[in-house]
Amino acid sequence: MGCVKIVFFMLYTFLCQLALSSSSPHLCPKDQALSLLQFKNMFTINPDASDYCDSSHPRTLFWNKSTDCCSWDGVHCDKMTGQVIELDLHCSHLQGKFHSNSSLFQLSNLKRLDFSYNDFTGSPISPKFVSHLSKLYVLRIGDLNELSLGPYNFELLLKNLTQLRELHLESVNISSTIPSNFSSHLTTLQLSGTELHGILPERFFHLTDLESLDLSFNPQLTVRFPTTKWNSSASLIKLYLYNVNFTGTLPESFSYLTALHKLDMGYTNLSGPIPKPLWNLTSIEILYLDYNHLEGPISHSTIFEKLKRLSLRNNNLDGGLEFLSFNTQLEWIDLSSNSLTGPNPSNVSGLQNLEWLYLSSNNLNGSIPSWIFSLPSLIELDLSNNTFSGKIQDFKSKTLSVVSLRQNQLEGPIPNSLLNQSLFYLVLSHNNISGHISSSICNLKKMILLDLGSNNLEGTIPQCVGEMKENLWSLDLSNNRLSGTINTTFSIGNSLRVISLHGNKLTGKVPRSLINCKYLTLLDLGNNQLNDTFPNWLGNLSQLKILNLRSNKLHGPIKSSGNTNLFTRLQILDLSSNGFSGNLPESILGNLQAMKKIDESTRTPEYISDIYYNYLTTITTKGQDYDSVRIFTSNMIINLSKNRFEGRIPSTIGDLVGLRTLNLSHNVLEGHIPASFQNLSVLESLDLSSNKISGAIPQQLASLTFLEVLNLSHNHLVGCIPKGKQFDSFGNSSYQGNDGLRGFPLSKHCGGDDQVTTPAELDQEEEEEDSPMISWQGVLVGYGCGLVIGLSVIYIMWSTQYPAWFSRMDLKLEHMITTRMKKHKKRY
Repeated sequence: MGCVKIVFFMLYTFLCQLALSSSSPHLCPKDQALSLLQFKNMFTINPDASDYCDSSHPRTLFWNKSTDCCSWDGVHCDKMTGQVIELDLHCSHLQGKFHSNSSLFQLSNLKRLDFSYNDFTGSPISPKFVSHLSKLYVLRIGDLNELSLGPYNFELLLKNLTQLRELHLESVNISSTIPSNFSSHLTTLQLSGTELHGILPERFFHLTDLESLDLSFNPQLTVRFPTTKWNSSASLIKLYLYNVNFTGTLPESFSYLTALHKLDMGYTNLSGPIPKPLWNLTSIEILYLDYNHLEGPISHSTIFEKLKRLSLRNNNLDGGLEFLSFNTQLEWIDLSSNSLTGPNPSNVSGLQNLEWLYLSSNNLNGSIPSWIFSLPSLIELDLSNNTFSGKIQDFKSKTLSVVSLRQNQLEGPIPNSLLNQSLFYLVLSHNNISGHISSSICNLKKMILLDLGSNNLEGTIPQCVGEMKENLWSLDLSNNRLSGTINTTFSIGNSLRVISLHGNKLTGKVPRSLINCKYLTLLDLGNNQLNDTFPNWLGNLSQLKILNLRSNKLHGPIKSSGNTNLFTRLQILDLSSNGFSGNLPESILGNLQAMKKIDESTRTPEYISDIYYNYLTTITTKGQDYDSVRIFTSNMIINLSKNRFEGRIPSTIGDLVGLRTLNLSHNVLEGHIPASFQNLSVLESLDLSSNKISGAIPQQLASLTFLEVLNLSHNHLVGCIPKGKQFDSFGNSSYQGNDGLRGFPLSKHCGGDDQVTTPAELDQEEEEEDSPMISWQGVLVGYGCGLVIGLSVIYIMWSTQYPAWFSRMDLKLEHMITTRMKKHKKRY
């Protein structure tokens, strides 16, 4: 009985202490609260620091010493001791350096630490994680910033954090091999994009508790699977090995991964048929084998009865889609970029859960199967780059957000049911779709990209299109049969980046309301029948990079402006095939600041694009027209050809050192080629043909080593063609129609000397050529006088018997005639 009383008393005392401790207003020790506040003050709050997060908020913002730190957002304490054991600051908008003497390391009882998706760019991860935080169970630091963890510290971390269960270091620069000595308690290891190399230790596959292994995006890391059964076979649920160095075939030991739910072996050089060991993975829900060399048909095996997501894109698979009739749980299918041909199942009734279907870039033909239009849950559909024909049917799904049917042979009108969806991405370009554009298209209030280009649409552009201002980024109605004026009023506050109405029959003026498109990057109104003067006010669009107004009825001089901030970002200016007159627009050409620097990205060229659209336009370069092509960031093009520009070529064009293509052909330009063109060091194509340009070709142009195409034909150029480098590769066609030119490759030679006629001599020659009657009169007078004097001299010589004096005069006269003949030959 006494023992019972003692036990009861001890239990009572313990419960009282527990109650008192739980009601205490200061569970968190003061030194730990101070450490956390010091840590907080090392960083600033920047919402952009966590812009990759679906949801984020500044957790440290309301930390203050007047409250218990265990109540702070992201801080978790031990209920018994009050010690901070967990710090979760993922997606917390933190920005700054993670210092090696951080007060954080005083929290020696931390078991869970999550700093992922903040901005610690440039911070080295301190080895003090090892020496001071040795009780960590979970460590998450990975994000998309430039963090580094040296090989030595990485080895220490794996070796000494003996209690570690989860390690997440995604995108941390480790640049190391993986040591074989690490915690045997590991359940999760995520090391994607860490620049690992060497061979993955086989011990990883024998960790009995391992559930998730992610080594993706480490192309220098070699992975070899054990040929015998793995110890982790029963526990492994997730295996991500995208873009690692894997060779050979999958061993039979793969068949034992019966718990595996997710497998990603994309871009691992798998070849041949889909590996048989995979067919026994009865629990698999997500299977990604994209970007490999798999071939043959896709089996209709029902073994993958739990499969929800399947990606086999970018392989060499053929055959049809019959297997879809047997996999009823599928939510996501991506078979793009294969060689699938059919036959397609006529009826697939089991895919009630299918939300994403991607079959682009195959050889599928015939009508689009009716079961696709009947999918009740469909969200995204991409059938582009096939040879589907027939009409677009009504979709049963009310949840569609993306529809891409581009580059097929579809015909008929756009179904109205498609225009009553919550679409944000509609691409029907490069088909044979006909009819009018219904004003119902303006019901697509969430639309971001609308591409109906290269079809047979006719009629006018609905006026309401310009009022789709909330989300619309890209509007492409190019290469149709649209007519009438552009009566669309583009509203203030619109989000348009791209407007392409190229290749229609549009008339009237360039709509002034375009000035409201303050984000506009590409404006292509080329190949229409617009009748207007140059819209100089477009230069106020500060984001404009591509302006194409070619092949219209634009006319008149391009007026100068004192505003030096017009067209500062422009890198493609095409005003060709219009009726512009007057001098070249020197004030505009002088404002092209984007062309005054050389794009350093030429070694690794990138396209101008955004997340929704690859910018396309029509360009003329290197003597060729290219319709609807993607634009490199390095493309700097000026095309003012086929107008009525006159006067001299401004020497200020030489300041546009980033220029790649310059076309001023088929105008009435005069004067010399500016020597400043020698500054255009990356110029690839120069066309000045069919003008009235005179003088010599500047010798300095021989320094343009990138020049591939040169056309100076049909001008009034004279003198010797420069020698060396690129000029040795140009043919006769580059110079024909210039009767005064000499030198390679023309038949008129420069006489073997390397002298180049100076501009002053050329001007003197032109003056002489301008007065041919005076020159010939002088010649006749000279010859007449010479004849009389010569006869007189001969008479005197013979009469006075001075043959020696005559002999000396004869030699001097011969030398003078020879010298004059040589000079005459050089000129002609």
